[in-house]
Amino acid sequence: MSRSERLLELLQILRRHRHPVSGQDLAAELDISLRTLYRDIASLQAQGAVIEGEAGVGYVLRAGFTLPPLMFSQEEIEALVLGSRWVTTRHDTQLAQAARNALAKIAAVLPAALRDDLEASTLLVGPSARKEHPVPVDPDILGQIRLAIRQQSRLELHYADAEGQVSQRIIWPFGLGFFDQVQVVLGWCELRQDFRHFRTDRIQSLTILEGRYSRSRQSLLKDWRKAQNITREF
Repeated sequence: MSRSERLLELLQILRRHRHPVSGQDLAAELDISLRTLYRDIASLQAQGAVIEGEAGVGYVLRAGFTLPPLMFSQEEIEALVLGSRWVTTRHDTQLAQAARNALAKIAAVLPAALRDDLEASTLLVGPSARKEHPVPVDPDILGQIRLAIRQQSRLELHYADAEGQVSQRIIWPFGLGFFDQVQVVLGWCELRQDFRHFRTDRIQSLTILEGRYSRSRQSLLKDWRKAQNITREF
């Protein structure tokens, strides 16, 4: 790859890590020498990238340095289009509109050739293999759940189980899983003192409670993955 492509790839690698990454690991992933890596980091720093760290300690990219969308590769554009099209097939009208808006913003600043690639993408979202239709959910409920997750707010639910029995729960929501037919809230249940999953179509009502729950959603998600023996992204 060219040096400019390598610099972009180095930035992307650093963006994936919140904690310092050793120079050896960065050089190995880019298939370059440590000496070349140090020169590349110096070049990026000269261009305004706030890369902190040093040899023997590791490097981390601080927030604030952005690249223009014109640097997207064709594969990255295809991934954005495919993901956006998948979101628009879900029963979350707010996210569907947000996905369309995001693609429109990206298209507006792309060079003509890449904009044509975006608009002419032939990657399509197929129908579900299952015969059941998606269960409709009030978009306001989905919006409130996503807001509570972002704010790390406790949620009070009136929730019906598979037999229709309604119970009151207070949960710490930290994730929302989208499946073909349903959406599932991942939460720590104060009543059960354990992780529980709640189908959004069975939520009778919900209230966002004041204050934040005591743990971070990232920590809860990490422990949930361990409890479910999940080693990949959910």
